[in-house]
Amino acid sequence: MSGQQKAIRSSGWKTDFIIGFPEGLLLVFFTTMLIQGLPVTVQQFYTLNTVIWAGGAVLVSMGAYLANRGDTQHNESHLSAAEKSKLENLDIGEGVIADIAAEMAKDAEQWEKTLQTENVVETAFSRSRAVRSAFFTGLFFLLGGILPLLPYLRDENFSVAAKSSVVVAFLVMTVFSFLKARMTSQSVIPVILRNLFYIGAVWVGAYVLQLIFR
Repeated sequence: MSGQQKAIRSSGWKTDFIIGFPEGLLLVFFTTMLIQGLPVTVQQFYTLNTVIWAGGAVLVSMGAYLANRGDTQHNESHLSAAEKSKLENLDIGEGVIADIAAEMAKDAEQWEKTLQTENVVETAFSRSRAVRSAFFTGLFFLLGGILPLLPYLRDENFSVAAKSSVVVAFLVMTVFSFLKARMTSQSVIPVILRNLFYIGAVWVGAYVLQLIFR
């Protein structure tokens, strides 16, 4: 048994940015577009979106921390004595236990091959690195989320602010897609088109829900 938990090494702030920023942008763009069309007061609009914005950042940070802890499913390649004892106490035959152990070894071997194929580097789990990743992912989420909210903070005429928010969201997503393509060595145009489709789907989804809840 390995005494040290492994984790997949990320590319640092770039990974945090690629994960956190668009999540914040898409979520807050969706909630602002939805809520501004509902019968709520100005204060209720700001309160709801602020809570969602901050709460989303907390959840994304927690997710980033857990992701940095690694995949415990693949940390062990052999059936431990304690696990074997538990299976024996369940009256499971030696043949079945042997099959389980063989499958665990096979799964671990396949996992290692997958990591090698994808050029993924494993490293020992570091709590400080996980906390740092969680912090920056949450920070990038907040940054992405504040952008579609800014037009509403500048103008309480929500019908006008909504139009500005749409323009901001699509422009920001285009810039983000360009940066993401450069960071990940992908073709720029497909990444931009894919992400613009996502934000367009969010826009349409918010409009459809408005029609339902009005």
